[in-house]
Amino acid sequence: MKYTSSTTAVPDAPAVPRHVAIIMDGNGRWATKRFLPRVAGHVKGVDAVRSVVEACVRRGVEYLTLFAFSSENWRRPEEEVSLLMRLFVTALDREVSKLHANNIRLKVVGDLSRFDDKLRSMIASAERRTAGNTRMTVTVCANYGGRWDIMQAVGKMVAAHPGSSDFSEEQLAPHLAMAYAPEPDLFIRTGGEQRISNFLLWQLAYTELFFTDTYWPDFAIESLDAAIASYQHRERRFGRTGAQLAEKTT
Repeated sequence: MKYTSSTTAVPDAPAVPRHVAIIMDGNGRWATKRFLPRVAGHVKGVDAVRSVVEACVRRGVEYLTLFAFSSENWRRPEEEVSLLMRLFVTALDREVSKLHANNIRLKVVGDLSRFDDKLRSMIASAERRTAGNTRMTVTVCANYGGRWDIMQAVGKMVAAHPGSSDFSEEQLAPHLAMAYAPEPDLFIRTGGEQRISNFLLWQLAYTELFFTDTYWPDFAIESLDAAIASYQHRERRFGRTGAQLAEKTT
């Protein structure tokens, strides 16, 4: 399915966000605050993922995108990175059957070349198994960076149009890592930081942003509802005036 960029056309603004994107921040600080090893926060964070997936399904969200591991996270201590990789494998092993049973498609996007063969094989198998599911698409961004995404898309676009030097958004869009999904309606970041940290740089152009001090392991259904309620009170103009929106609704 082809989706139109919000900078070239005015998309629908549904009451319930069609696509929610989340930076799941604060796992390590959640654990440190409780005098636990940082990995305990990441383990607890998996429970929050499960709850949010279930809540999004019930609320009619069609796409949920989760920033699990950025291209910059390789800078973390080697032991923590290793534990995160093992946790990723464990989560895939435990959760894919549940996603499939609930008609949920799983996608993993990013530069997967740095992952070991076992993890890449598990990712490919999970994507194949759930490819035909239609209730909701859960995307996990792993070793992902927004600049990486744009650069790899530009490379593919240039290769697809040899000899051309005049390109458009429409030509680039099919090569972005998440070309299968509409742009996010709502972006959520937990953990108190207020930046997008190289996440979906192209796709967040007109997304509504919501920041919360809540650490990701504590992000409950009530937290999701608060973010959606905030989104529902926004005036999504996409370059138009408030008067034009009022005229459209009368």
